Amino acid sequence: MDRQAIIEQLLDHYASPRHYGPLPDADVILPGGIPTCDDTVTIYLKVAPDGEQIAGLSFEGRGCTVSQAAASLLAEHLQGATLTAIETLDAEAVLVLLGLEVARARPRCATLALNTLKAAVSLYRQARQL
Repeated sequence: MDRQAIIEQLLDHYASPRHYGPLPDADVILPGGIPTCDDTVTIYLKVAPDGEQIAGLSFEGRGCTVSQAAASLLAEHLQGATLTAIETLDAEAVLVLLGLEVARARPRCATLALNTLKAAVSLYRQARQL
């Protein structure tokens, strides 16, 4: 994708976020943020009865185009994924999903949703072990 197409995709996800809003029956609700730039995201995670597959994933947040578009793209991309797939997803994969040329300028914003989602998965796994 060329730079202009990447920017248009990010602006589209920012203006019309996918999977936005609370999940009433979420197993984990976890806020995250970057205090120095005021970006926030709250992840809502619902896990399937098998304990490994995502049954629902949504978010709410505010902040820059990159942080909010990244949350939207991740929520769209990871519907139905396994928890293991999320745990192994790294920042570079998210930067590629967003568009390296644009996202590398704001890596903390680009990975806010991923880091919060990974923390939500970790909380879910910890709660199941109790």
